[in-house]
Amino acid sequence: MGSGAEASRGGWSRRRFVGALTGVAAVAAVPAPASPGGEPGSRAPATARASASGRRPAARPPGPRPLYLGTYTSVEGGGTGIGTAVYDPLTGAVTGRGAIGGIGDPSYLALHPDGRTLYAVDERPEGGVTAVRLADRKTLGMRSTGGAGPCHLSVHPTGRWLLSANYQSGSVAVHPVDASGALGERTDLVTHSSPPPGPGQQGPHAHQVVTSPDGGHVLAVDLGTDTVYTYRLDTRTGTLTEVAQAHTRPGAGPRHLTFHPGGRYAYLANEVDDTVAVCAYDPPTGRLTVGSPQSTGSGGGVNYPAQILVTADGGYAYLANRGHNSLARYAVEAGGARLRLLDTVPVEGDFPRQIAFSPDGGLLFAANQKSSTVTVFHVERTSGALRLAGEPFASPVAVCALPL
Repeated sequence: MGSGAEASRGGWSRRRFVGALTGVAAVAAVPAPASPGGEPGSRAPATARASASGRRPAARPPGPRPLYLGTYTSVEGGGTGIGTAVYDPLTGAVTGRGAIGGIGDPSYLALHPDGRTLYAVDERPEGGVTAVRLADRKTLGMRSTGGAGPCHLSVHPTGRWLLSANYQSGSVAVHPVDASGALGERTDLVTHSSPPPGPGQQGPHAHQVVTSPDGGHVLAVDLGTDTVYTYRLDTRTGTLTEVAQAHTRPGAGPRHLTFHPGGRYAYLANEVDDTVAVCAYDPPTGRLTVGSPQSTGSGGGVNYPAQILVTADGGYAYLANRGHNSLARYAVEAGGARLRLLDTVPVEGDFPRQIAFSPDGGLLFAANQKSSTVTVFHVERTSGALRLAGEPFASPVAVCALPL
């Protein structure tokens, strides 16, 4: 995600403008890891599919739904805090509702599993994470991440721990979450000291930290070291223990990982060399195996892949392309082991930094940083095709959209 306050290329963070290489093969597959009690490529049970990002069956009352928007507050034209809006789940139309102030550079947002508390990074040199109670939009306090430029955070499925990634410091932090949703003092901070930085990198750059679908491991994606680190989280003490490393090819610059709902494959967006890769995941050990790089659909132009999503039924994947300014659509095949590029759709904005599904999977939101807009698409259930849902919504330096 990167600090908006850093000076480079018109004031934007250096890592948003890392050179890109031409994408390669349009189809790549990796062998399925051993999985007790299941055949390679078998689908996850309905409960596992329902918990993944994308199409989740949910009974929702009719009417507008909340939408929260991440931004930078320290750049020209930026926001004043976490943007608030509502969207129509049928039409996709977005209406602004102001902002939650008092939070500096809230560039990435995450929701507690119980739906009552929102968390934001404070992406600054002295990084922090902030909790906001949604019932009254009261800020419950900020805690230091112990590092610089936190750009991503996620809540552990237990709801008891908040995980955050410090980009500039190349470290991962853990904070306890109490019954009110507020954050306690940091319980761990792990810095990526090995392997050494990849080509063109000055140090480690932790870009994302997520929990595996089975809840057994925490995975941290580091752009600077071309590595995905796997940890075990001690859910009693909130400490991390490294158990495995997965390495991309040198200079790939991995940015974002998302799991197939079956839990045994994941898809990795590589920012620097403009590729994606299918990864095999072994739940018992937490070991990730990175497959061959393949095309982002950018056609070899200047492009920086940002985020990849998978529908909850495991049928389709979508990649946000910054530079090409498109969303690439993939068919997910062989039980998750293969991605097949179908097409790219113009995002109708500039520099799509982050994408997110509505809870029912019927809409896809794209936060377009340079055009300060959020584009909404209808997701066709059978084909996965994207259809624009009206004009993009204006939002200052939009870098994250979180529809509830």
